[in-house]
Amino acid sequence: MAKQDYYKVLDVPRNASDGELKKAYRKLAMKYHPDRNKSDKTAEEKFKEAKEAYEVLSDSQKRAIYDQYGHAGLAGGMGSGSTGGSRGFNFSDVFGDMGDVFGDIFGGRGGQQGPQRAQRGADLRYTLELDLESAIHGTTVEIRIPRVVACRSCAGTGARKGTQPITCKTCAGEGQVRIQQGFFTIQQTCPECHGHGQIIKDPCPDCRGQGQVQESKTLSIKIPAGVDEGNRIRLSGEGEGGLHGAPAGDLYVQIHLKPHPLFKREGNHLYCDVPISFTLAILGGEIEVPTLTGIVKLHIPAETQSGKILRLRGKGVPGRPAVTGDLLCRVFVETPVNLSKQQKELLTNLEKELQTGNHYPKARQWFESVKKFFTQKS
Repeated sequence: MAKQDYYKVLDVPRNASDGELKKAYRKLAMKYHPDRNKSDKTAEEKFKEAKEAYEVLSDSQKRAIYDQYGHAGLAGGMGSGSTGGSRGFNFSDVFGDMGDVFGDIFGGRGGQQGPQRAQRGADLRYTLELDLESAIHGTTVEIRIPRVVACRSCAGTGARKGTQPITCKTCAGEGQVRIQQGFFTIQQTCPECHGHGQIIKDPCPDCRGQGQVQESKTLSIKIPAGVDEGNRIRLSGEGEGGLHGAPAGDLYVQIHLKPHPLFKREGNHLYCDVPISFTLAILGGEIEVPTLTGIVKLHIPAETQSGKILRLRGKGVPGRPAVTGDLLCRVFVETPVNLSKQQKELLTNLEKELQTGNHYPKARQWFESVKKFFTQKS
């Protein structure tokens, strides 16, 4: 059966970046991992197919060969030549530094990276939703993280307990074979061990030879007081497990604040919309407003206009270590509704009284600007 194009396997464009390749592979690996699909042979094949595609495309040298020659180039189908540990003709042996240039392109430098190299585990990110009070005062939460870790049964080797992987005879444990093509020596992944340098004859039944398994871990996280939207907390070593003894990755907990029914936070300041009555706006007075520490009285000056911001100093977010923020109350005048006939008559009479004198300076200024605008146009 012909192999499917690696780019189609990962569902990425041919110019995909390393980050796009990694994201696509992790998505497929999580979906088709054998531990999640124990009775589905098709899923296991798709998992292996995605793993093989990523191993090739994430390696710049392998990817260059694949882009030019396809699967045939990776399988040693580019012509006869030496394999295994035999170097054949190497351009750098003759042309010195110029050979380094060709070696970078065609892999003529040999297996510098080496087989079974240690690879640090991937970092993980977890979005944690917090209410405003918990973010400001701090709290402790428990989260459950799914992740890939080294298999305990085989200690990450992939071989059944009591056995060990054996050195690949095709590549002599290098993980790479070299094929001479004309003047060039081309290095490519060993088709027998797929670049690992070792072959597992008796795979571990728990991880199926992968050396890693999926597990979930519950973590208790202390959230420091004063965290804000977008802040990240790093938990060292709590990411995915590393390969071949390499350290695990890190876990980044990213803070997302839930919308609050009363307050909006900006840095150490809090904002709050406060409705006031028509009469209170005109005559002034006091009104009770909520803060993080309880109810306080807010003074409303006489003749307050809708949209005015009144500041309560020190009633915002406690400063750590910055100065404690303020509570900024934006007042808006609520228009009375469901008026009786008598109330409407009273307001009508009041409006007649207000027509004399300069009681609406902003309105008069606006109408004068409108009049001037149309006068200039004519």
